[in-house]
Amino acid sequence: MSKLTIFDLDNTLLAGDSDRAWGQYIVEKKIVSDDFLIESEKFYNSYYEGDLDIDGFLAFCLKPLMQNKLSELLELRKDFIEEKIKPMMLDKAIKTVKLKKLEGPVIIATATNSFVTRPIADLFEIKDLIATEFVIKDNEFTGEVDGIPCFREGKVKKVEEWVKANGYNLSSATFYSDSFNDLPLLQKVETAIIVDGDDKLIKQAKNNDWKCISFR
Repeated sequence: MSKLTIFDLDNTLLAGDSDRAWGQYIVEKKIVSDDFLIESEKFYNSYYEGDLDIDGFLAFCLKPLMQNKLSELLELRKDFIEEKIKPMMLDKAIKTVKLKKLEGPVIIATATNSFVTRPIADLFEIKDLIATEFVIKDNEFTGEVDGIPCFREGKVKKVEEWVKANGYNLSSATFYSDSFNDLPLLQKVETAIIVDGDDKLIKQAKNNDWKCISFR
């Protein structure tokens, strides 16, 4: 039976956070004001503290997407990928993804929305992306989240749905992550691998005898 491998994206496969980088990019391009970055950092810090208001954060992320034309956003995104994301891609991460593909299916599961992350998954040649989805209607972002956010227990639920639909089993899967916020999914898989983990997660990893590695 081929083995399923799940990768978190930000600070795991990438040397940085794609959502944060998108915020910095749209400030630099004067799409939003500098205040956006101040607000973004507050959310980012609360994510690391483990008390992120996910609904508030997603409403914040949606604002610039709703205020700009999709065609213009897609052009911006192309440049963003070149300027911000490609320099964050890690050789060890790329090699590991390739090796894992020889064992079975590889998916990315990320809290970051699919508008930002779909082209990044494509760079890693990973077809199956499980992410937070925003509703697009008549070529515009409506401001709604499609289904549940792919965060904490929501990430588990979305991954479980994919696993069931594709005939795999979480109890024999491997999951690579850096974040304490991914504990619910790390506890469900057969093999949890901590990649450049945050302090809280490294503590948990020691208690659980989870392997800790670095892609940096």
